[in-house]
Amino acid sequence: MKSKWRLFAFVIALTMGTLSANTKTFDYWQIHNMPKSIEKDYYIWRFLSQYSTTAAEANAIIQEASFLNKKLREAYRKKTGLAPQVPPASTPIRRKATEAEKQQWKANYQKLQALKQGKLNAPAWVAQTPQMECYLFNNCGHTLRKQRFDKLLSSKEYRVMTMDEKFDQSIRIILSENLPKLRRSLLQAPAEGNFITPQTHFRVGLYALSQNQPKIAMLYFGQARKKFTERRDKDKANFWLYLVSKDTGYLKNLLNSYHINIYTLAARDIMKMKYPKTITPKLGSARIGHFNIQNPIHWAQLKEKLFSGRYNLHRLAEEYKSDETVGPYTYIKAKASDFKESYFPMPYRNAMKNLSPKRQALLYAIARQESRFVPASVSRSFALGMMQIMPFLVEDIAIKKGEKIDLDEMFDPYKALEYANFHLDYLTKYLYHPLFIAYAYNGGIGFTRNLITTQKYFRPGPYQPYWSMETIQNEEAREYGKHVLANYVIYLNKLGQPTRLLPFLESLTTPSQTDQFRQ
Repeated sequence: MKSKWRLFAFVIALTMGTLSANTKTFDYWQIHNMPKSIEKDYYIWRFLSQYSTTAAEANAIIQEASFLNKKLREAYRKKTGLAPQVPPASTPIRRKATEAEKQQWKANYQKLQALKQGKLNAPAWVAQTPQMECYLFNNCGHTLRKQRFDKLLSSKEYRVMTMDEKFDQSIRIILSENLPKLRRSLLQAPAEGNFITPQTHFRVGLYALSQNQPKIAMLYFGQARKKFTERRDKDKANFWLYLVSKDTGYLKNLLNSYHINIYTLAARDIMKMKYPKTITPKLGSARIGHFNIQNPIHWAQLKEKLFSGRYNLHRLAEEYKSDETVGPYTYIKAKASDFKESYFPMPYRNAMKNLSPKRQALLYAIARQESRFVPASVSRSFALGMMQIMPFLVEDIAIKKGEKIDLDEMFDPYKALEYANFHLDYLTKYLYHPLFIAYAYNGGIGFTRNLITTQKYFRPGPYQPYWSMETIQNEEAREYGKHVLANYVIYLNKLGQPTRLLPFLESLTTPSQTDQFRQ
């Protein structure tokens, strides 16, 4: 009887178009023998999605996942009717709390309950210790925050609060909620040696500019620059210090940066200087017999070596010195230099010959940001291949092209480029600017349309378009767009199209030059 039901389900699946002649199937032992990795997680998802996989097999294999994303959870639930329960790979060793800490936590909790029950009558921000005040504010909910905490802090009170590490979370809440009096308190200098993170310093700097307080903005941008550890973040802070002050000394700092980003390129445009040199290696046609560029498990095993700290990365890179493996090679070389050397590969030229330089540059810019040209890349959300195309989009494009395709075909770099180019044909019907195209490639065209048609974004005004580029709420799309735009300018130059960044930035507030949605 069970076999009849399986045959019936198979016929239904074929009728609905969910299976094709090209679709691979996997058995338990194939998946079990893969090393634990995001790449294995992808194959666990595919195994769970097969009709032939049993609930018992599903329960066994889910224990081997390294990360339970939404797709894995849903596939497991459909197969078993249960939510997956996976023990953590390792439990971090935590220091035991001291008796004093336990008493403090208990006191915090009791105070919070008293506040919620209306039994705590002391005024906010002054009656408790900074630690207690931050705990109460961060955990009491918006209504109580509005009722009890929305007051203007004196400069002394504000400096005291900035010396508590939990006040950083408080500031982020203040900036995101309707607390106007408390928000004005941020327009003061924090204490020396404060515990505010650089990211929050930067956000307060932007808020100060919105309140026409450039001196306060300079103070916070300066604190952010001092505390940031990543070079590109320091570059961002330097650029905003220049925007506010017009002091070209900040641009000179950007000229000394090894990192290629919109800030360092814009600085060179303003100073009328050449762009920095980048590396586009020509590696030859040697075959790398022990490595299949289309095998995600091979890439998972190489990543383990890459990040283990046990290998000399320059020697490891030499094992992959080939045009075929240019993605892994340049990835390893960049990491070996602590990303101080800028690699901009230009592989698969024969697949680009019929495309315009602008389309070639866009494909290269996206590939570099998505995967650094590694054909077998898999993301945590199971975006696939060099161009990191999501499974649902692969299937949608295949239907439109009238093709039967297995998802693993996205690990063929030529197929990935073909599908990405097809998708870009759709996006570029509505979006003409590489920044907006990048937003749509990452976050979807609906997200991008809603973003750019909102009146507060990419309209003429002070500090535009930089203000819009820094304040987009979707952090992933925000940073992705900036990276792709910088890549795009570099690749256009490499393709023989002399290009500067500033004209692209200046056009962002002119709808006729950027998109169809705002015309």
